[in-house]
Amino acid sequence: MRDLLAAVHALRERLGEIPQADERRLQDLKTEILGRKAGALTKILGDLPKLQPADRRSVGAAANVLKRDFEAAFAARERDLARASRATVGLDPTMPGRPSWRGGLHLVTQVVAEICDIFRELGFTRAVGPEAETEWYNFGALNFPKDHPAIDVQDSFYLADGLLLRTHTSPVQVRTMEQYRPPIRVVSPGQCYRRDPFDPSHAPVFEQVEGLVVDEGVTFVDLKATLSAFARQFFGPHTATRFSPSYFPFTEPSADMQVSCSVCHGAGCPTCKQTGWMEILGSGMVHPAVLENCRIDPEHYSGFAFGMGPHRIAMVRHGIPDIRLFFEGDVRFLAQFSGEGAP
Repeated sequence: MRDLLAAVHALRERLGEIPQADERRLQDLKTEILGRKAGALTKILGDLPKLQPADRRSVGAAANVLKRDFEAAFAARERDLARASRATVGLDPTMPGRPSWRGGLHLVTQVVAEICDIFRELGFTRAVGPEAETEWYNFGALNFPKDHPAIDVQDSFYLADGLLLRTHTSPVQVRTMEQYRPPIRVVSPGQCYRRDPFDPSHAPVFEQVEGLVVDEGVTFVDLKATLSAFARQFFGPHTATRFSPSYFPFTEPSADMQVSCSVCHGAGCPTCKQTGWMEILGSGMVHPAVLENCRIDPEHYSGFAFGMGPHRIAMVRHGIPDIRLFFEGDVRFLAQFSGEGAP
């Protein structure tokens, strides 16, 4: 009796082999344990008649419980293997796997970083500021007249307590001039918010990069030289630039900067609307009123400022026709500029 009970307990330990068995091993285990002729449990049950009646009941009960446990474990494993087999129907396990797309930096993020790197080489420091601003920093200190359309609630996102989401990164320039004395050379990238329609050339949330220089003897010649150097570095050494009169409340004189079309190189094409030129930024000499608002003497110091949209810059460089493509998250589009293939 003791030998048979020991055999039953030893056999129970083999239940742990079943959940990990593959199809072939499962059949081998089933034959070894429950086989009609040579199964280990079958032999134990076959020896029961040799025992005394009391011992036969004890060993038989343990053996029958173990038999039910093995049958349930074998059935469960067979169901798992069948389910896995159905899941792979129609699949070829010999085919190589598809490479996964690891992702990469968004094109606009790349452009912002490249712009800042170029201006860093020109002696500029990166400056940042809050996205929720007061009307004074966003408009008043920058010489916006009180009836300027940009101040209306139809054009700007106003918050509680006299705050609004900044419409440009120019408030960073004001904060920088308040905190530091000239000479100042900063570039300020960041997100801006305006009540613009979401169409091929506008978005209500967009990146902007602005720059500011304040020092003694700064002239419009310095502005043109700095921005032309940036354009040649960013678009290529043969890029031509030109400036045309414009208007901004915080600069006087003001100018828009255009570069020769990087697609047709000035010959005229649909990207540049047959003009050979593409506008990339606005600029101008810092208005004396802005300097005074920041407690800088305009009789002693002068400066220039500029601002550009990285989305627009990226569209110009790569001939992208619709700004909405940057926001849709289409991997097929983004993968063209991330250095990784789309999945």
